[in-house]
Amino acid sequence: MIEEARGRIEYEEHGSSGPTLVLVPGSCSTGAAWRPVMKLLDGQFRFVTTSLLGYGATAERRRDGDFSVQREAEVLEAVIARAGGDVHLVGHSFGGAVALIAAMRKRVPIASLTVLEAPLPSLLSHCGEDAHYRAFRTMTDAYFAAWRGGDREAIRSMIDFYGGAGTWASWPERVRAYAVETTPVNMRDWDCAYGEPLSPQMLAAIEVPVTVAVGTQSHPAICRANGLVAMAIEGATFKTIGGAAHFMISTHPAQVAELILANVRAAEAGPAGVVAPPAAQTEPAQSCCR
Repeated sequence: MIEEARGRIEYEEHGSSGPTLVLVPGSCSTGAAWRPVMKLLDGQFRFVTTSLLGYGATAERRRDGDFSVQREAEVLEAVIARAGGDVHLVGHSFGGAVALIAAMRKRVPIASLTVLEAPLPSLLSHCGEDAHYRAFRTMTDAYFAAWRGGDREAIRSMIDFYGGAGTWASWPERVRAYAVETTPVNMRDWDCAYGEPLSPQMLAAIEVPVTVAVGTQSHPAICRANGLVAMAIEGATFKTIGGAAHFMISTHPAQVAELILANVRAAEAGPAGVVAPPAAQTEPAQSCCR
């Protein structure tokens, strides 16, 4: 645990050898979500996990009306500073958006960055991707309205938007219960995702090796947003994970682990290093999945 005046930050270490991976989960989740991936990479890395603001043991520190991802980035920077040295940063979902902001801020040493399906509606809006932006906006507007209208399980529409119809129903009861419990925090996350300005010019400031990945079954809007990220960052690679949708770290941990390993090996080898490609398929960054 990291103790700060503005609240606690969840911090856990696993393993002790190899490069350091800092693993950032998404909304409605905790660092425990990375266990399937860590199990597959065990013995090759020192793992550091955390949770975003308002989840797990990390205290909420955003005030009403603070629609920025910067507070999240500050927390992640504290985690990276505690980990020490250059870290390989991996972010899933909203954790991927936070990881991108931290890499743009350049206040802590990051050796490489792997982004898995970051929700970036403000980037879509900036780039004139109106149809894809509307897909996000329509979903969140309906979700927020349902919650405010008394639907305790309103978040199911967001989960099924990401994972496909039936995803919510397939989740264990304890997982659904945590999502319901943290719905107000998730709604604040979405406010921040819409409120944080993001453009290709801003993303171009990221200078570390970057891999951006989506699932072949993921929503076209999330695919397009992440494709734009890969196009904006010099040298970034864009990859797809076959058969996967948004919740790939639990449904396809082997492919995710292989993708992370390849990006870390490439970064550790340097520009002249030759690394075998992972099983995930490299795609043109401008393409969508469906």
